[in-house]
Amino acid sequence: MSEIKVNSIKGVGASAAAITVNNTDGTCTANITNNLSNRRLTINGDMKVAQRPSAAISSTAYGAVDRYQLEVSGLDEGVTVAQADVASGTTPYTLGFRKALKLTNGNQSNGAGATDTMRILHKFEAQDIAQSGWNYKSASSFITLSFWIKSSVAQSFKVALISWDGSIRTFVFDTGSLTADTWTKVTKTIPGNSNITIDNDNNLGFQISFFQYLGTTYTASSGYIEDQWNAFQNPQTPDQTSTWYTTNDATYELTGVQLEVGSVATDFEHRSFGQDLALCQRYYQRHTDGNGSPVCENATMYNGSTVFMSIPLPVVMRIAPSLEVSNASGYFIKYENDGSSSFATLGRDGITQPHLVCLNGSVAGLSRAAVMVRSNNTAAFVAFSAEL
Repeated sequence: MSEIKVNSIKGVGASAAAITVNNTDGTCTANITNNLSNRRLTINGDMKVAQRPSAAISSTAYGAVDRYQLEVSGLDEGVTVAQADVASGTTPYTLGFRKALKLTNGNQSNGAGATDTMRILHKFEAQDIAQSGWNYKSASSFITLSFWIKSSVAQSFKVALISWDGSIRTFVFDTGSLTADTWTKVTKTIPGNSNITIDNDNNLGFQISFFQYLGTTYTASSGYIEDQWNAFQNPQTPDQTSTWYTTNDATYELTGVQLEVGSVATDFEHRSFGQDLALCQRYYQRHTDGNGSPVCENATMYNGSTVFMSIPLPVVMRIAPSLEVSNASGYFIKYENDGSSSFATLGRDGITQPHLVCLNGSVAGLSRAAVMVRSNNTAAFVAFSAEL
């Protein structure tokens, strides 16, 4: 067996060693200029956080896996969005991936319409890209996108990165032909461009789009140049293969999505469930879900017909959130003075901040009494959304 023994490794012309070796115990000290922790700019890239239930989607919505929105139009039948298990023995599984975002196509019986759209979107606050360390104005500064993809149909798919501020720019590339039902890792390095503008704020500033299909109204049969930054306009991409889109029950799976600064795709940065959940909760918080879940342990009857409660949020959200709540007879229940009363729904009170939400509900009770409010049906839920 060959062996190399050195005291240090130094770049040509460098004044300091990149790696210094301890000659006694064999350990080393490395001068690493790229930050290996917190390098993943994507949130929930391994798809393990899924606060929403699986759902059949016919209009643009977030479904199942957090931070991944499905944008659709022109569907003949909805597409099911779910969190799926990564099969043991596959390469993603052996690398620590256990969950994937899975689309199951509906029956697009009218074929691929000219204005039909289906794409998964991962959106970034502008400030998270502006402060990432990527010199996005420079063609010699790079970001690298990597991900694992699997399709039940053998074809290639388009992927686009979009910078939304200033003059909108887009960088489109192709995954290359995929083998049916086989996980494939795709890696793409993208340079900066002098025309890119990214503001330092909490609004939508950057986006990754994973296309399943885009109709010919929005694409070009020839002349569109991929692998470079272009103005965002129609056509948005070259013509896209429609085979997957027109195949009933076709599946598309995605995991290991990592965007990072630099020209090299490093190993996926796995975070704990708690870390990624907290990052997801900046945009969406499922506060109450299912029969018996507490909405508020310390609510108050404002008068004989209205209950009020304040809910401190565990994570400060991007903006003051909107309320998403179920609404049906008896979905919520109030406990008071050895008794209880059910009611239909909750509303958002006037006071809402990124860290605090106030709610109210119409229910009979004793004025100024302290009460407890819980869900009263398996379909009942309360959620707060500050999505981009």
